[in-house]
Amino acid sequence: MAEVKTQAQILEKLGITKLNPMQEEAQSIISKNDGTVLLSPTGTGKTLAFLLPLIATLDAQIEEIQALIIAPTRELAIQIEQVIRDMGTGYKTNVVYGGRSGSQDRRDIITRPAILVGTPGRVADHLRRQAFDPSFISTLVLDEFDKSLEIGFEGEMIEILDSLPNLRKKVLTSATQEFKVPAFVGLNNPGRINYLHEAVSKLAVKQIVVGNDLLEGLADSLKAIGNKPGIIFCNYKDTINGISDFLKQRKISHGLFYGGLEQRDRERALIKFRNGTHQLLLATDLAARGIDVPEIKFIIHYELPHREQEFTHRNGRTARMNSDGTAYVLSRKNTSLPDYMPKLEQAELAGGKDLKPSEWTTLFITGGKKDKISKGDIAGMFMKQAGLKPFEVGNIEIKLDCAFVSIHKTRLQQAISKTNNTRVKKKKVRVSEV
Repeated sequence: MAEVKTQAQILEKLGITKLNPMQEEAQSIISKNDGTVLLSPTGTGKTLAFLLPLIATLDAQIEEIQALIIAPTRELAIQIEQVIRDMGTGYKTNVVYGGRSGSQDRRDIITRPAILVGTPGRVADHLRRQAFDPSFISTLVLDEFDKSLEIGFEGEMIEILDSLPNLRKKVLTSATQEFKVPAFVGLNNPGRINYLHEAVSKLAVKQIVVGNDLLEGLADSLKAIGNKPGIIFCNYKDTINGISDFLKQRKISHGLFYGGLEQRDRERALIKFRNGTHQLLLATDLAARGIDVPEIKFIIHYELPHREQEFTHRNGRTARMNSDGTAYVLSRKNTSLPDYMPKLEQAELAGGKDLKPSEWTTLFITGGKKDKISKGDIAGMFMKQAGLKPFEVGNIEIKLDCAFVSIHKTRLQQAISKTNNTRVKKKKVRVSEV
């Protein structure tokens, strides 16, 4: 195991000079209580808020899983694991989730991580198979707990709790007030941290009234908004696919994100959205919580959700961490809005230029962290071997066994031809466009 880092060293590595008030309070409440309920809006740093006191409970001498974090979706589980890796704690961490090879999970956890992150179904499956000894797990975090209940994981969560005989600390988090903690969780007089009143003040919610053709209205709205990163929310994948066909005809680059897609395609959509290959993401409510995306300047409700809770979570994807942003509601004339909808300001959108195609494309590299490959190695390969300038190499993401890099489209063929089948460190890699 690597050297265990102090909290000061972790914060320095993350580039954080001071925790926000919610994170400071979480440090105190979680450490002092056997049970804690943490309520805070999306984008306020809940993950770090529960991770710091969790890491403080770990014992470097114990070579078994000591903390278990349950997340309702694969994306959120992956995001939490990445945050822990970015912290550089010195403790091994692994993530397990449905849609990933079970045998790969088992290989990963042969050498036990101190922290295991996973979705309810996959964690419950590993417990049934006795893939690891649960008796050393003393801390359990149920992140976005209400979402796990909402999408039907109650049975698995009961099974998980019943399998952990030596739990001493439980932390439940949510970005909404609208749930009750079921009796099976076993929380008695938990400490409470509630920052939901700290809703982001720089969010503007406006209505765009269009003609009968919503697609043309969407195109006009995007033209007026301009080239900014944003998410278009829909209720159904068929709607998303219809919008996608429409945008393709207009050569507007975009990614898709909904439950029916393969996990690999969802992950790559987020990677390309983060690195600027796509400025737009067409998504269902799966993207309303628990995904790692860059600062988003706007969202558009192409279809309104059925409940106010989802409306709030969608809006929470923009205007995060004191940034400003706008949520637009797209509607035809004389269309009645849901009862939960507040009175909306009318957006005056007109003019603008056709959206410019992205200047970036994304390359896939068959080597990652397990090959000791760093971001510097990737950048060096493209600048030294392929002759790209620093400004022609964009965002780099290193995964366990692969990497992704955005490069300027004008250098695509040169970048591939000069780097494919070459070596990074001691690893021979393949390079291809995603």
